Formats: sequence, structure tokens, C-alpha cells
Amino acid sequence: MNKFTKLSLFALLLATTIFSSCKKEYDTAQTIDDAAIKAYISKNNLTQMQPDSAKTGFYFQVTNPTDGTLFLNKDSILYDFTLKSMSSGTTYLQSPSNGNLGTYVGYLNAFSDIRLSSTTFNIPAIRTAALKLKPGGTARILLPSYLAFGRNGISSIPSNENLDIIIKTYPYRKQWLFDDAKILSFLSSKNLTATKDNSRIYYIVNTLGTGAAIDPEVSTVVINYTGRFLDGSSFDSNTDGTFSTILSSTAGLIQGWKTLIPKFPAGTKLRMFIPSDLAYGPSGSRSSSTGLYVIPTNAVLDFDIEIVKVTN
Repeated sequence: MNKFTKLSLFALLLATTIFSSCKKEYDTAQTIDDAAIKAYISKNNLTQMQPDSAKTGFYFQVTNPTDGTLFLNKDSILYDFTLKSMSSGTTYLQSPSNGNLGTYVGYLNAFSDIRLSSTTFNIPAIRTAALKLKPGGTARILLPSYLAFGRNGISSIPSNENLDIIIKTYPYRKQWLFDDAKILSFLSSKNLTATKDNSRIYYIVNTLGTGAAIDPEVSTVVINYTGRFLDGSSFDSNTDGTFSTILSSTAGLIQGWKTLIPKFPAGTKLRMFIPSDLAYGPSGSRSSSTGLYVIPTNAVLDFDIEIVKVTN
């Protein structure tokens, strides 16, 4: 046997050994995870859990409303998301209460969350379960570690962590319809009567001013404001008469302000409920220092506004 043949044979044997080792490790992880999931199902009496049809290793169950049609890949899906440990019950991720997530169903396998990493991970199980849902339905997924973040883990999620995931969808296919329902539900719960502007902003005028009118292109407007979410928590406030702006020229100003405030003269005090697409929309607003959300995605905003002064 010549030297070249010996080297080729050695390389082939080495590659076979490495492949066999990796396959054994994968098979072992798969076996361990599957046993843990089956034990979890039994312990928690999750009798409706079923393995995915492709037998990739995850289990899921769905609860659907009686009417409606199943989601398709091309459909928008509005949802909340909870991700926790099967072993400890620790919640690693949960949607904020003042917003909701939304994307196209076909994109759900591309999982990302800045609280874990800036990396996007491929987790097809989420999309597979969503395609079994109707709007308003809920899916629960038991995801083995080797289909999630594997032996390396990610951020607060340790290595080889099996995950319990819940996706709760909302019975709306458009975000603006959901926002409108949120505002109407809030107004009803607080026994408030508001006017709906053509822009879909709802507002209540507490004091109608008698001062100068606003020209959004040239008027400098001094405004006192307090911004809240619909749960009543405040995210921003300036009530000392130091905030001034020209409404049309401020890039950082939300569209809801630019749309509604110029319709009222100086001295007006009003409250307005701004749908998310006229506020910070699906991007939300993040802290420049931490990268975390100050205003969550698709949040409806509740503002108290006082138009203190208008200079033309």
C-alpha cells in the first residue's frame, strides 16, 4: 500500500469516527430530551399533546375557537408569546402586557428576541403549530433542546434546556382593528365617552382653548403632556412648560401628535388615545443604553395634552 493510499484511508477512518461520534451525541440528546418531554406530559396530565407529523421531536396541542379558518403562511398573526423551562418552570420570555407581537405566519420560524440575543434562530416548530390555529386560538409547544438552543444555550437559557412555549393569538387579522378594540374596551371599562377622529385617534376635550390656532408648518407650540399605557402606567411626562416643538419638523414626534394636536387652539386640554400605527408601531421604542423596549411593539398610547402656548 503506497503512502497516498495510507493517508486517504486514515482520513476516511478519522471522518467516519467523527461522524459516528456526532451522531451518537445527537442521538443521545434526542433520546434524553424525548424521555424528559414524555415524563413532563405524564406528570402534568397533558393528554392532548401530540408529536408533530414529521416526527422531528417536538409535541404540541392547540385550542381553537369554533368558527374561523386556519392561518396560512401569507396571513398576518397577532399574538402573545411565553417561553419557560420545562425543568424548573422559570419564565425566560414573556410578551409585555401593553403591546403584542405580530408578523406573517410564514416568518414565525425565524425566532429572535433582543432580550436573549441579536441573533435570529431557526425554530420551525413555532410556525408548524401556528398553522394549526385559527385567529383567537392558542398553541402549546414542548420543544426539545436540540430543536431550540442546544448544548450551548443562549443568554439566561442554560444548555440542553427543554422548553414549554405558549402562543396565544388574537381574533384579529389586522393590527388597526385590534387597536380599535383595545381602545373601545378601555373606554367602556372606565365609562368614558370619546370622539373618534378620521385618523382613528379617539379624544376627549376637557377644556377647549380660545387662544391662537396652530399652523403645523410654522407654529412653535409649547405642550405639557403625560403619556401612559392602557394599564395606567406612565412612560413619559413633561408638565413644566419646557417642551416646545414645530409639529411638522420634529422627526422624533409620533404621527398621532402631528395629526390631532393642530386641530385645537392654545389653551386646550385634551386626552387622546392613539392606535399603535400612529405611535411607535411594530418597532416600538428602545432604550439607547440597554436596547430594551421602553414602549413595546404595537402599543396603544394614552396622552393627557395641554397646549400651553402657540407662537406664529
